[in-house]
Amino acid sequence: MSGQSVSGGLIARIAALATAVVFFQIGVVSEVPVFGVTIDLSILLVAFTGLLCGSTVGAISGFAVGLLVDLALVQTLGLTSLVFTLIGYWSGRLRELRDPQAALTPLLVGALATAVSLVGYSVMEFMLGVDAPVSFELLRQIVLGIVVNTIIALPMWMLVRRCLIGGLPQDPRRRRRRAYTTGGLSPLSRS
Repeated sequence: MSGQSVSGGLIARIAALATAVVFFQIGVVSEVPVFGVTIDLSILLVAFTGLLCGSTVGAISGFAVGLLVDLALVQTLGLTSLVFTLIGYWSGRLRELRDPQAALTPLLVGALATAVSLVGYSVMEFMLGVDAPVSFELLRQIVLGIVVNTIIALPMWMLVRRCLIGGLPQDPRRRRRRAYTTGGLSPLSRS
């Protein structure tokens, strides 16, 4: 959170939300393919946690959620953690550097995070020597996965924001901006 301390309540909220989302994804969402691909809520959770909480919390939550996914699905341990850590960190850096307030930000961040996750995971699997054919089918699944996750990004953004907003400390930049728009006098006009 760029110099601010992270409260225990925020960590508990993130942990509870991550556990619920990962197990809901594995138990329910993965059983219902949309256009031949499954929705991946864990990518969106990590990206939006980074976007709300900053790079440090985003990277830590990305590692934890990725490790939980790897353990739950009994797959190559640490691979999803590596990709999710990068997604959480860069989503948090976007918040710290630009502080985006546009309405389309969750859609763009969701699409970019999904693209990085799917391409990054495919490249890492290929580098580890997993025998998976690189073909038009892989490209089709990546594109459809990005489209499907972009569609579900806005409801997921609202859920993550709703669950975490009470535990987030106030951002001093936003507090300053609001102080002058609430009807108070500007420091320049007080003289």
